[in-house]
Amino acid sequence: MDMNEEELYQVGAITKAHGLRGEVKVYPMTDDPERFQGASLLLKTKEGMREVHVEKSRRQKNLVILKFREYDDINEVEGFRQCGLFVRKKDRVPLEENEYFIADLKGCRVVSDEGEEIGELKDVLTTGANDVYIVGCPGKKDVLIPAISQCILDVDVDGRLIRVHLLEGLI
Repeated sequence: MDMNEEELYQVGAITKAHGLRGEVKVYPMTDDPERFQGASLLLKTKEGMREVHVEKSRRQKNLVILKFREYDDINEVEGFRQCGLFVRKKDRVPLEENEYFIADLKGCRVVSDEGEEIGELKDVLTTGANDVYIVGCPGKKDVLIPAISQCILDVDVDGRLIRVHLLEGLI
């Protein structure tokens, strides 16, 4: 299966086999663990990518237990430990207005509402209250910008640009 890695998004990582019937424990890397139910996923193993289909999905604490239609025995899934589960860009969950995938935001240029170049978005911290954008500034310390409407004025994923208002004391 020839896959363009840039068009794939990781939604989980298999931690280990579970039980004897071919189930696996998965650490979800998605805000919506329900997304696994009935999903077609790409499993990345040492041998390459293969498509798998989720037959059953259930939560267990902070993990998800998945049963793939293709496998019925622990011996068939034992080697999948630490393998990633991915979806194609077209299969990502739909977003609400003003919601973005972190993978799409990383690398965007960040400029102030006054036109000042601040840096490039390196990552997003997910906190209980609101997300925080980590902006790498060449030759300076990273800037942390809360992802609130007072600070994040405009996000243009296609144009790779985020316009922000810097509150007093952020830099």
